[in-house]
Amino acid sequence: MAVAGVAAYISYWHAYAVVRAYGGSGVTALPEPATIDGLVYASSMVLLYAARHRLPVPRLARWMLALGIAASLAANVAQGWSHGLVGALVAAWPAVALIGSYELLTWMVRTAAAREADHVPEADRRVARADQAGGPPVPAGAGGTAGSVNVAAVAAYRASVLAGKPLSERGLAEAFGTTSRRWARNRMAEARQAVLPA
Repeated sequence: MAVAGVAAYISYWHAYAVVRAYGGSGVTALPEPATIDGLVYASSMVLLYAARHRLPVPRLARWMLALGIAASLAANVAQGWSHGLVGALVAAWPAVALIGSYELLTWMVRTAAAREADHVPEADRRVARADQAGGPPVPAGAGGTAGSVNVAAVAAYRASVLAGKPLSERGLAEAFGTTSRRWARNRMAEARQAVLPA
């Protein structure tokens, strides 16, 4: 992120020089360049948020990112244009580095989110299955030893009864990653024998 910070600093002052050259002055000239790279930053943060939470990226964020990139490149190229093509390319480099840094960060978060999704603990998968089956949430600690799974299954069944939506044998078994209705029947019997809280 140090590269992004240096690039943002240089890009800001390039854009500031262009704003001053084309009539900007005083208090308005100082913040105006920040709106260019600020738009790139804000759009990139929306992309980052969407990647982190596995949400679809809003079209507006993509459009604003493209517009911010174009404006940033234009301002930097305009600042170096008086020194010819090479000067324009050198002046445009900080904008490229800034945008590239943001996009690389977004890529890192997106791939990390994808890797996390591939390594969801079995207990979390049981929670998802219970939710899909219309049952109550399965305790997060449902993974681990057979004893702890049995305790969690009894608790889940009791909670479903108290909620007025008793899980079926099949629903309880599937919520805990098994097809054994006998296992589910035994857990339901344990739940019925237990003293329900007042």
